[in-house]
Amino acid sequence: MRTDALLLQTRRHFPRFDINKVKITPIEKGGSDRKFYRVRCSSDQSLILVKYNLEREENRHYVEIAQFLERHDVHAPRIYFHDSDEGLIWLEDLGERDLFSHRDESWLVRRAFYESALDEVRKVHELPESVCIEMRQHLPAEFNSSLYLWEQSYFFENCLGRYFQVDSAKIDQLTALPAFSEIAERLSRLPRVLVHRDFQSQNILIRNGQAYLIDFQGMRPGLAQYDLASLLFDPYVDLSPAERDELLEHYCGGKPSSEYLETLRLCAMQRLMQALGAYGFLGLVKEHKHFLQHIPKAIASLREVVAGIEGLDLFKNLLAELN
Repeated sequence: MRTDALLLQTRRHFPRFDINKVKITPIEKGGSDRKFYRVRCSSDQSLILVKYNLEREENRHYVEIAQFLERHDVHAPRIYFHDSDEGLIWLEDLGERDLFSHRDESWLVRRAFYESALDEVRKVHELPESVCIEMRQHLPAEFNSSLYLWEQSYFFENCLGRYFQVDSAKIDQLTALPAFSEIAERLSRLPRVLVHRDFQSQNILIRNGQAYLIDFQGMRPGLAQYDLASLLFDPYVDLSPAERDELLEHYCGGKPSSEYLETLRLCAMQRLMQALGAYGFLGLVKEHKHFLQHIPKAIASLREVVAGIEGLDLFKNLLAELN
């Protein structure tokens, strides 16, 4: 949709705005199929306008999830208007500073931001099942064994096959390892909570020292450790093992059990495989080449994670050979 058409739509839904003063500027944002714009109404007033693909079902659920989060006091952008026929959402502008943009500051500063983010996502994880039931119709498929296996296949196809050009016979050997399906089954048997699904530094805005969650349209029932793994093993940011431990203890209110840590490790494997598959797909199929630069860091983290998982020796050997 052209900018002048967006301007007319904004004027239609916000008639008080002076159309001659409104400026609409595109915002570059990740690999999403949605388009983002900053609508500046005056020097001190602005909105974010999102144009989404009507054919993608999860895009339609963003508004319902945002309103659900607001009802339960989870920090997220407030929805001002939703035009479901045109696929347009006008929402609160929380600024441009995400957690990622603070990556070069001292740990003392960053830790407070990370803890704020963990406090917000914990609110989501702790919502009682009776409350979450109302959201089921607005959420994508829950994390089950099929979804975990899909994440693994996404990695094999788009990272190993497409990016590293690993021989298909070798990939077939990996996919046949019993450990992968056993991990998927094991994780699928654990009790689920609501999870963000893409809880990483670029999806957490920081305003006035407080964290706000964005890009939560993929929210679904899953494991809290999946969200934790997304943040603690985020390929976009370097966190030391000691920093990860500090954040994990903050979230858990003390040292987590060995069983909890083992589930976190398995979730980290899944999350990193999913991220690496996305980098290969977005970088090579969608031609968003900047995603490819994150592959080496994510592969290094995946090596670290799978080192402690039994039954994956063939996989560990292959990862060690990747450059």
